[in-house]
Amino acid sequence: MKRILLFMVTNLAIMLTLSLVLSLLGITGGGGLDGLLVFCLFWGMGGAFLSLQISRFMAKRAMGVELVDGRTGHADLDWLHATVRQLVDRSGLPMPEVGYYESPEVNAFATGPSRSRSLVAVSTGLLRTMSRDEVEGVLAHEVAHIQNGDMVTMTLIQGVVNAFVMFFARIIANILRNTVDERASGAVYFLSYMVLQVVLGVLGMAVVAWFSRAREFRADAGAATLAGSGKMIAALQRLQQHTQQIESDQPALATMKIAGAGSWMALLSTHPPLEARIAALRAAR
Repeated sequence: MKRILLFMVTNLAIMLTLSLVLSLLGITGGGGLDGLLVFCLFWGMGGAFLSLQISRFMAKRAMGVELVDGRTGHADLDWLHATVRQLVDRSGLPMPEVGYYESPEVNAFATGPSRSRSLVAVSTGLLRTMSRDEVEGVLAHEVAHIQNGDMVTMTLIQGVVNAFVMFFARIIANILRNTVDERASGAVYFLSYMVLQVVLGVLGMAVVAWFSRAREFRADAGAATLAGSGKMIAALQRLQQHTQQIESDQPALATMKIAGAGSWMALLSTHPPLEARIAALRAAR
């Protein structure tokens, strides 16, 4: 989830920066609505693909990932590298970068701009909490994300969302500008446009999050093929136990949940409920 949120937040920051620069330069995209839409598609897709290109670099820096090469002399880390190699050999993928980062959380992610420039990383908390079979299930899930080209597909969706955010923000800001005195119209347009970029951008994140939830089911199915459904189910059940433990032992963390039952924030959740994922895997057996 952190990897996807990092991508979306980075994308939003890039779009806001691009919008600010374009506004300061007076570049607004003329030629009527058709010209404006083409202009927004160009910059919207550009912002999304820029986010994709720097996704691996950003993930390593933000999470403090240490890469491993299978020759560290540390049994768990060398096993981690060897297991990823086995999984990518089964899937026909090139070997990604493999790493870990220090954190008590139980987490893993895959990212990168292409199948040949990808990264698979796990937290030390995951290595300590899960058995090797369970970790293999998690790693198979992340390799399936790479195999499915999920980051590229999500980038395309994010690019379209970006374009419509820019398009409607400009349309609404222009309407607001026409409701005030001409002397204040420039400032009203600029301020309302930047605010609308943020508000509509957050709404756009809900669309991207919906797609992200759908792709988790596909990655689970891919993991079942690569490592066996039993290992993937066991990993999800272990994660389920860990989540329940956090809820009971650390109630203060409840406010950090974005996928709570009945919460509107579930719209921004990048992962479906663990119960639904387990049920889907069992039904596919």
